[in-house]
Amino acid sequence: MVSFVPTPIGNRGDITRRAVEVLQEADLITCEDTRHSRPLLEHLGVSKPLMALHDHNEAQKTPELVEKAKLGTKIAVISDAGMPAISDPGYRLMQACIEHELDYTVLPGPSAVLTALVGSGFPLHAFFFGGFLPVKKGKRAKALLESCEAPHTSIFFESPHRLLSTLEILNNQAPDQRLCVARELTKKFETYHRGSSSELFAHFSTHKAKGEIVLLIAPSA
Repeated sequence: MVSFVPTPIGNRGDITRRAVEVLQEADLITCEDTRHSRPLLEHLGVSKPLMALHDHNEAQKTPELVEKAKLGTKIAVISDAGMPAISDPGYRLMQACIEHELDYTVLPGPSAVLTALVGSGFPLHAFFFGGFLPVKKGKRAKALLESCEAPHTSIFFESPHRLLSTLEILNNQAPDQRLCVARELTKKFETYHRGSSSELFAHFSTHKAKGEIVLLIAPSA
């Protein structure tokens, strides 16, 4: 059995009882970064063998994990935070489980995408999640412009180091566009900054962004 287990996006109290039970019963836990996950597992009282599974080795490690699962090894898959495979490792392993008809389950739990969507106050009957925005400005500008014209709320992950550049693009393309910058969700300094592109560009021009960032773009009028 392979279990995909979401972990807290900030507040450790958000781990579910079922997630802890699955981690305790696992024979092997794959982690995006074992150094990051070990303190959480120690906090939960979980002591199991760990294997690093990240973007650079998932293709290589997946066949090994498949063979272990075929032999009956209970594998729990976690990422640094939130749901595995959502802009994190786990997708290739999921595809392999389906291809080899292995038993797997996906536990519900913390998600920065849904938390930010509800907290933004933007329409949520339909939404688009675009993962991390492109690094190159041209591709980023194209994605942002398409979102400004979309009939649904658009959600992106963004680096705090690129946020101001992204807001500058939006300020130039659509200064009146309604935005929300959700920062440090579930943590002590959680904030939701709402306003037009021009207002948020002005704010973050004088207030350096820190922490994990989710950018939301409201639907077109």
